[in-house]
Amino acid sequence: MASNRGRQGARPASSTSSDEPLQWLAELHGRLQRQCEALMRLQERLAGGGASTALHAVAGSVRRTFDQIAGPLHQVEEQDLFPALLESMAGSDAVCIREMTDARAAEHRDIEARWLAIRQWLEAVEAGHDRPAPNADLETFVSLCRRHTVQEDRELLAMAERLLSDDALADLAEAMRRRQVPA
Repeated sequence: MASNRGRQGARPASSTSSDEPLQWLAELHGRLQRQCEALMRLQERLAGGGASTALHAVAGSVRRTFDQIAGPLHQVEEQDLFPALLESMAGSDAVCIREMTDARAAEHRDIEARWLAIRQWLEAVEAGHDRPAPNADLETFVSLCRRHTVQEDRELLAMAERLLSDDALADLAEAMRRRQVPA
């Protein structure tokens, strides 16, 4: 079973170490949260007629960051973290963990589907279209991403902190490196 490693929560104070996978995941959640904030600011600036080369660059930066982080992050959570949590409960009633991980995996699919439309909108802005129509799904996407990452940090990463052994955490860190999850 897990040892109590004495960590103070999943969020790091500054940069992460690839030897601390829960902090690494929390930092990636934070980066996605910041990109959601940038998306909302971008939409506001464009709606106010503020299209510029700088905004085109912001659109490209947000698009690239989501592309680089979200897919690998979801993959490592679903294929490595969630199974490790379930395994940590072997011999116990893991229904609660299974329900939480199934719900988060379903949200991953929803986020990924919504991302396709947001990504197209960002590509249009990045390409310099002066005033592409604001994406009506943007606020829903941002709200879903924010709620999702907060729930994962507060529920799943906190649970992993308590339940996963040092060996399981080392395996998770290795899986993250192997899957090229950005640090």
